[in-house]
Amino acid sequence: QVQLVESGGGLVQAGGSLRLSCAASGRTFSSYVMGWFRQAPGKEREFVAAISRSGGPTYYADSVKGRFTISRDNAKNTVYLQMNSLKPEDTAVYYCAANDAGFSRVGVRRVKDYDYWGQGTQVTVSS
Repeated sequence: QVQLVESGGGLVQAGGSLRLSCAASGRTFSSYVMGWFRQAPGKEREFVAAISRSGGPTYYADSVKGRFTISRDNAKNTVYLQMNSLKPEDTAVYYCAANDAGFSRVGVRRVKDYDYWGQGTQVTVSS
């Protein structure tokens, strides 16, 4: 079992920045691929970013590439999402998730491949 707790959400103006954190407890954090997803009202949960177990390779959704950066600190059992140049369309509840499957461009984007989820943190970007 892995417990995930997100923090760092809030209200920000367009063009601003936020840094989300996700603290993990339970089984060995470094054995999991970590991902960030988001869900806006009335929409399906969508992939944002993922990072490999080592913290090296990463993947991003096209909509956030160049603006968001995912990173992890395995010594602190924490994964981060640095969000810059925020847009109103980034408004959503952001979730971190963990999976112990392989790290592939297709697999990391699938909601169903993740085994553990946090409770989410709200990000609101005003225009």
